[in-house]
Amino acid sequence: MNAAITFGPALVAVLVLLAVAGAAVVRAGGLGDGRAVLIAAVRAVAQLAVVSLVITAVLRSAPLTGLFVLLMFGIAAVTSARRVGRRRNLPWTALAIAAGVAPVLALVLGARVVPLEPIAVVPIAGIVIGGAMTATSQAARRALDELESRHGEYEAALALGFLPRPAALEICRPSAGHALIPALDQTRTVGLVTLPGAYVGVLLGGAGPIQAGLTQVLVLIGLLAAEAVSILVTVQLVAAGKLSRAG
Repeated sequence: MNAAITFGPALVAVLVLLAVAGAAVVRAGGLGDGRAVLIAAVRAVAQLAVVSLVITAVLRSAPLTGLFVLLMFGIAAVTSARRVGRRRNLPWTALAIAAGVAPVLALVLGARVVPLEPIAVVPIAGIVIGGAMTATSQAARRALDELESRHGEYEAALALGFLPRPAALEICRPSAGHALIPALDQTRTVGLVTLPGAYVGVLLGGAGPIQAGLTQVLVLIGLLAAEAVSILVTVQLVAAGKLSRAG
């Protein structure tokens, strides 16, 4: 308990300073609208405050835990659809995210390597859903950007006799695959460059370094698997014309 981060004036001051500094750097460096950093920071504080209150009730009930995980999944699908550019992409972003998340959660929960307890299910599900969401958004945007910028090559492939879907895959698949790079780099450098959230969280919860390490390895490899599947499905959906920015 002595290692826990506690609420107080110093914490508030540090958070405000970091948010303002981030916004100032973004604006001064011409990287975008600095207000976006401040808005994101305020939203994070407000959302986590609400979640902290809600999750107290959620963790006391298995049915509420299931509903909370579904809520997280729904928000992830909506966020990814908006990031790609169209709300009508929602069914397809949901499919891509679910394709990565469902088998990973089924395996780790079915094998009981993660206890079937709300306090364990919620964070693991949230981490995997969040990773699959990010991978889906990045893969879709990269694939669509590539098809737009290399449309002439796509038409050339059609002229050579390729069907539309294989032609699109030839153009967009390599670029979309780059969406897995952050997860790969994080896994390769864990413990050497960073100590990710799951490791730190387990340590702060009072567990030992070995248990924290085992938890983090499970999370990282689970994320790799989930994101790889989500990216694969996303690329196929883009090539099939299901995920798009038009119309």
